[in-house]
Amino acid sequence: MVFGRLPATARNAMDAYLDIETTGLSPCSDAITVVGIYREYPDGFRLRQLIGSEITRDAVESILNGVTTLYTYNGIRFDAVFLESQLQFEWSPSLVHRDLMYACWNRRLYGGLKVVEQRLGIPRQLQGVSGREAVELWWRFVRRGDTAALHTLLAYNQEDVLNLKVLRERLGVD
Repeated sequence: MVFGRLPATARNAMDAYLDIETTGLSPCSDAITVVGIYREYPDGFRLRQLIGSEITRDAVESILNGVTTLYTYNGIRFDAVFLESQLQFEWSPSLVHRDLMYACWNRRLYGGLKVVEQRLGIPRQLQGVSGREAVELWWRFVRRGDTAALHTLLAYNQEDVLNLKVLRERLGVD
């Protein structure tokens, strides 16, 4: 799915990779806990992570300002739905959204991001952390003030976001 269209000849194209963490699977009853955006700037890429109350429509819009192509994995059915539902986020008409999950499906690569990474030999530093564990890490931070759990959650989100760029390059997706 493409939110907007950008001419192929655009000179100032800027890419971004986005992944969110949540307290569950329902955008109606669960909350976004972390928004990770690995974004291109004229001088290179930088990672921004918003946590808890920092996650606002204005904050996400500010980080995505100037981005022409956004890459996600299952973002059309998950990340975008949460952002729209929770933040009343409106996508810029000039932003092209490329969901890498569908590019994987076109190559008969099915499953979640970690399964696809494993099949393509994309390494992870943080082993054994899943989406379910990410929820538990968030609640350990919120309920017990466990900052080590928050650091692990942020490292997990960072790896998800950074590996989207690697996945895109491996797939040869524009």
